[in-house]
Amino acid sequence: MKKWVLKALIQKLISFLPGSNKINYWFQKYITKGVQLSDEYFGDKLVHANDHLRHYSGATRKENFSSLEIGTGWYPVVPICMYLAGAGKVVSIDLSRLLNEQAFKETILKFKAWLKEGKLKNFEPYFLESRIVQLERLDPKQLDLEALLVAFNMEYRVGDARNLEDADASFDLIHSNNVFEHIYPQVLKEILLEFKRVLRSKGMMSHFIDMSDHFAHLDNSITIYNFLRFSESSWRMIDNSVQPQNRWRLADYHQLYSELALEIIKEEARPGDLEQLAKVKLAKPYSERKAEDLAISHVHLVNTVKNA
Repeated sequence: MKKWVLKALIQKLISFLPGSNKINYWFQKYITKGVQLSDEYFGDKLVHANDHLRHYSGATRKENFSSLEIGTGWYPVVPICMYLAGAGKVVSIDLSRLLNEQAFKETILKFKAWLKEGKLKNFEPYFLESRIVQLERLDPKQLDLEALLVAFNMEYRVGDARNLEDADASFDLIHSNNVFEHIYPQVLKEILLEFKRVLRSKGMMSHFIDMSDHFAHLDNSITIYNFLRFSESSWRMIDNSVQPQNRWRLADYHQLYSELALEIIKEEARPGDLEQLAKVKLAKPYSERKAEDLAISHVHLVNTVKNA
């Protein structure tokens, strides 16, 4: 049995169990080894944070801005970057509780280690010196989770991003990192409408989207387009609620953004591999769509609200 099929079966089973997200965390941490604060994972998150800040700040640093992230995940790398860049308010929300005290402390220690080794230099153009000094002086071992959140101006929420508790025009920067592909279309539409409501008039959204088949991250016997060979009904049988994949392509996001009057001001996409895609027997509706659009594997969308 292929690795991806085994993972799909296990996660499907987990999705029916009480406490499915905790069980899936254990499964990914100790079995698939997908939940590790490796240098590669940490570096990728730093790149994401740097790109969010690059598009929002331009050539200048901005202090006391407010930041909202959807999809905190297990390690709060990006929220800590927002604090280091001068954010006065950092909100990060997960649908289910993933962040814990141990993971937060691990993340801080990783920042301190990279800072000491000079590895943060390429990611520091938007960090404030005063915040770096605070990080250097901080001893995470002496603080509990609540105190750690306070230290980084951070509010961690567990809830539905379609119903935020914040007032209109509360945030300057709203961002995510490989989260949208795990949200089903109607839900994503409602989330983006809520983001429009809480985004300030001169604010910006910045979202990284990984449109590849995530099972291919574990199993190199399949391509990143493998999931496009399944019909909608077949995919519903394979997909699961603990790590769902909506299989949307870039054109789908373009259509939704247009419908919601979200103006894309910057788009950075990876073209993917047309030869690799050609080897996949595509199911409908993908077999009827343009190959160039289907092949795009990752995209970074930066947008404002039209006529804001």
